[in-house]
Amino acid sequence: MAQIGRVKEQSKLLEEPLEQQIAEPVASLLEYYTSLMELPAKRAFWDPSPDCTHVHILCGDSFTGSMKQALRGLSWMDTHKLVTMRENYAIGPLGQLDTPVGRKLRSDWFRQHIQEYFTISDECEREYTELLGNLELIPEQAKVVIWTSRSASEQTALRLAVHLLGNRPNEIIVCDACSICEELYNGPDASCIYRSSSEIPADKLREALLRIGEGSRLASADIARLTREWQEMSEQSGVLRIWQDEAVLEVPADYYDSYLLEKLDSLDPPPGEDGFLKSARLVGEALGNCEQDIGDAYYESRVRELIYSGVLEIRGVPTAMRFYSIRRKQGRGSED
Repeated sequence: MAQIGRVKEQSKLLEEPLEQQIAEPVASLLEYYTSLMELPAKRAFWDPSPDCTHVHILCGDSFTGSMKQALRGLSWMDTHKLVTMRENYAIGPLGQLDTPVGRKLRSDWFRQHIQEYFTISDECEREYTELLGNLELIPEQAKVVIWTSRSASEQTALRLAVHLLGNRPNEIIVCDACSICEELYNGPDASCIYRSSSEIPADKLREALLRIGEGSRLASADIARLTREWQEMSEQSGVLRIWQDEAVLEVPADYYDSYLLEKLDSLDPPPGEDGFLKSARLVGEALGNCEQDIGDAYYESRVRELIYSGVLEIRGVPTAMRFYSIRRKQGRGSED
């Protein structure tokens, strides 16, 4: 539409025939159209198919993208298919997620607190419906590989996935790509500790795929335990979860507020900004130094809560992290 608008404006200024002016923009628009029409087919290619041997259940689009590259590198695309759990399960309410009412409550919370979800009214309902549809496509002979790590989001997704799979006859294998890659590649000279599977590059992920046979096969007792743990989590009312002592732990919503303020106090504002620091700078510092995989969106939501409560001052418009700056509210004591 923008290109068409520009063509109309230029046609008033140029003496060339309109047909010549629109040739290049039309060709570009046709390319856009073709790429958009191919997206559903490209996405459907990775959905479970009747003849697939493995179905991988992953948490997050970033990890899914790396997994696709790794599967292509091994030429396993035809037999290994993917189901993506796209939500960040470390944050937001989980109560009654099996019901439309619970999913609406979760969507409403995201719209009210997380910037990127502000305009999406039925995000959780759409994602949940798509997830259920893809799980139904899993054929009986396929092995189900659920990938998880030390991430609260992935550990929560593991329990939800086992719950949704129910009494299906498929063999279920749980793999931790982070632990596999750390074992394979960490040494005395260099090491990397991953907070979530999404941080693993595709070339290293290929090696983890070659080891899925060494993953933990879930017995009926394991499935019952994980399902019970999901049910317990879904009865909680909190909106923030961390991974601690080999368990998903619910913590208060303001759990990271003091951590954010400590990071703010440790950073030097740019000269001439009157003590104000870009919100994105603070969130980036908090994200980079935290061992937990919470996501930048939650940190930013807590920065705004600290502004609303009068702990921080704001300069700019809080429509996105890069558009506003913050500092400690002048005159408040160190107890803040």
